[in-house]
Amino acid sequence: MSPIWNEFLLARGAVFADGAVAHFGDPAGELAAARDATVLADLSHYGLIVFSGEDAQTFLHAQITNDLRGLTAERAVFAGHLSPKGRMLANFLVMKRDIDVLVLLPASLREAIQKRLSMFILRSKVKARDGSGEWVRLGVNGPDAARLVGEVLGSAAPSGLMAMAHGTEAFALCLGEGRFDLFVRPERASEVWQQLQAHARPVGAPVWDWLLVNAGVPSVLPATQDQFVPQMANMEVLGGVSFSKGCYPGQEIVARSQYLGKVKRRLYLAHVDASAHPGDELYAAEQGDQAVGVVANAAPAPGGGWDVLAVVLGPSVEAGQVHLKARDGAPLAFRPLPYPTA
Repeated sequence: MSPIWNEFLLARGAVFADGAVAHFGDPAGELAAARDATVLADLSHYGLIVFSGEDAQTFLHAQITNDLRGLTAERAVFAGHLSPKGRMLANFLVMKRDIDVLVLLPASLREAIQKRLSMFILRSKVKARDGSGEWVRLGVNGPDAARLVGEVLGSAAPSGLMAMAHGTEAFALCLGEGRFDLFVRPERASEVWQQLQAHARPVGAPVWDWLLVNAGVPSVLPATQDQFVPQMANMEVLGGVSFSKGCYPGQEIVARSQYLGKVKRRLYLAHVDASAHPGDELYAAEQGDQAVGVVANAAPAPGGGWDVLAVVLGPSVEAGQVHLKARDGAPLAFRPLPYPTA
């Protein structure tokens, strides 16, 4: 985050923690607003990698789980980058802006993933750079979000999942009905924030995390790197895996898991009346001291407790006795995901 943008947010009441906006003075009220009002979030806790050069799209296509051959500026792609053993080192959004290919991922992984992908460039005509300072990242969610985003772009907001729309100094990505990532040039960011704030309530990063958790969209973080094959995190259900593209690191493991049906752990949505964090282990009585799963993502919930996305053994979920951190820890109350998984 640039010092100028940081100072701007501080002047508007932002309270920071761990490099992200924690809240704007009323965490509980911000969470409550996110349920049915229009909210505005700073997304500086997400970083950008920009791939430029005539081979950028071809190069990245060969390194990730999804097919980029048809990537255009009108539609983004969800994908992951895997270890040779098929475990996700990161998952992210891939977008096209003019001739550049942009990857949006947690800022905590940006440097390591950029360095790792750069190792494979070799003779390809492509360069990777940190693009986090080139665009201010904002999140807009709620009933007025489409109208507000359209006003910033000077045209209609993108419509439909993963659709994109571009203006001269901003572009936007639709993450679902009423939810958008908005990218604005730094010189316009303060003006745009004030324009949006007139009709949307500013909220901290935990509120945006809560929205994504309840949308069932997982995000690999440092605490969960190299733990999940894509199917464990529902990546194939979310359109993040192509089973018809060519090879990429870990592809054989992903294909074997898909066609032999060997994935025993899947992603579930749950609520727990205790503080939860990515990487927390989960236990069930029938498995003794052997963990049956792990928390992938977690966020404070309106009304108390935490909502979590957890990768768990299916039989343990069906038994309904999964506990946080210990066999006698707080129990998880599972809820349906907002999309079909079968």
